[in-house]
Amino acid sequence: MMITGTPEEQAATRKRIANRLKRAHGQLAGVIAAVESDASCRDVVTQLAAVTSALDRAGFAIVSTAMRDCVADPEGAANAEGLTTDELEKLFLALA
Repeated sequence: MMITGTPEEQAATRKRIANRLKRAHGQLAGVIAAVESDASCRDVVTQLAAVTSALDRAGFAIVSTAMRDCVADPEGAANAEGLTTDELEKLFLALA
């Protein structure tokens, strides 16, 4: 994933996205444990909603970072990822 900015900004962005994904990972483990322990439907759905929210937030962080990078240098981003501008646009639309 191409991230522009200073090395410090790049590291902070990667850390923020990784933390969101780790949170989703932990919440998914909670869903699995709830299902395996025959927890109530309410508990399973509550945990599942938390996973969905965490993944959505991570996805939006990734998309916003990629969009910022693509707006700053669309050709450079396309070349770095090996995608055409049209392919990048389709990827963004698929996540929206």
